Amino acid sequence: MLKLDGLTKTYAGQRGVNSISFEIAPGEVVGFVGPNGAGKTTTLRMIAGTLEPDQGTVQLMGHDVWSNRQTAQAVMGYLPEHAPLYDDMTPRSYLDFLLSARGVARKQRPDLLTQAAKRTQIEDMLDRRIEGLSKGYRRRVALAGALAHDPPVLILDEPRDGLDPNQKRVTQALIRELSPGRIILISTHQLDEVANLCSRLILIAEGQVRADQSPADFAAQDPEGRIEDVFYRLTAGPSPTASNPDEAQT
Repeated sequence: MLKLDGLTKTYAGQRGVNSISFEIAPGEVVGFVGPNGAGKTTTLRMIAGTLEPDQGTVQLMGHDVWSNRQTAQAVMGYLPEHAPLYDDMTPRSYLDFLLSARGVARKQRPDLLTQAAKRTQIEDMLDRRIEGLSKGYRRRVALAGALAHDPPVLILDEPRDGLDPNQKRVTQALIRELSPGRIILISTHQLDEVANLCSRLILIAEGQVRADQSPADFAAQDPEGRIEDVFYRLTAGPSPTASNPDEAQT
C-alpha cells in the first residue's frame, strides 16, 4: 500500500502542495494529472524521498519514507521528470552502477540488468555511450534504471516524454504488463494515456485533489464523455468546446 496523509509543501509562502491524502493498493495503475504548476512533480518527489514535506507523511508498504527511508526506497522504482544520466557511461555500466548502489549482489545483477533492458527494448544500445543516444533512448535507459531491481512500487513522472509513437505504445504495453500486483503511479499530461491505461485518475490543481475516480466516471461528467473538457472545467473554467453559455454551465 502507498499512503499519503496530509502531504504539504510550501514555497516562498505559497502552498505548492496543500494537504494531499490518498491511498493506492497493489494492482492499481493510477494516473496523476493536473495543469502545469499543479504540484504533481513536487508530490512525486516527496513520495520518492527526494524532497522533504513540510507536513504530512508518506508510507510505502508499511514503511515511512522519511523515518525509514532506505527500506522504503528499496521497494520503489522512481523515474523523475529529468532523470540524471551519466554521459560517459554505457547503459550497461549505468544499470550495473544503480543495482550496486541499491545493494544488489554482484551475481544477481546480470540477470536483473538483462531483464530491465529487454523490458525497455534497449538491448542493442547497452554498450554504447549514453551521450550518443537519442532523447527517446535516453528516456528508456532512465526507465530501465527505475525497473532494474524489479520493485513492487513504481513512481513514474512523464514516462513517455520524448518517445516516438512506437516507443510510446511499447512503454504503455510494458506498464500494463507490469501492473498485476504492483503499485504504479504515473504523472502525465496525456489524458489519452490515462483513459487507455489507468484504472484510476487523481486530478490535482493548485496543490489540492479535485477528483479521484475511474477515468470512465471522470469522463462521464461531460455529456459527450470528453475527458479533456472535464479536465478543463475542473482546472480552468467552462469547457472551451461548449457551443453556448448554457452548455458551458452544464
